[in-house]
Amino acid sequence: MAHLEQFVQTRPGVEAYLEPRTTVTETTLVLVAANGEWTRRRVPDSDAARDLGRRLAIPVYDANLVGYPKRMREWTAQRKAAGDTGVPRGGPDAG
Repeated sequence: MAHLEQFVQTRPGVEAYLEPRTTVTETTLVLVAANGEWTRRRVPDSDAARDLGRRLAIPVYDANLVGYPKRMREWTAQRKAAGDTGVPRGGPDAG
C-alpha cells in the first residue's frame, strides 16, 4: 500500500482501476496518472482498494466494467517505442 500511496502523492490526476481476483491472480489495483504512467500492486481485497481511494481522494473504477484509459496504453506504447521494455522503477522520476 505504501507504493500506491507514494504514486498518488507524487503524480497529478491519478485514478484507480480495480482488477478482481481470478484463479491466477490476487485482487490488484492499477493506478494511472494524468500522463498515462501507471503502476499495479496487489491489494488485500476490493474493500481495501476502495478505502484507499477514499483516503487518498481518488476515483476507483472497476476495470472489468470501464476498461483502462487510452492514456495508459499510449504511455506504454511510448516506452516500448523508446526501447524501454523493463518494469518501471516506480519512483517519482519513473517513465
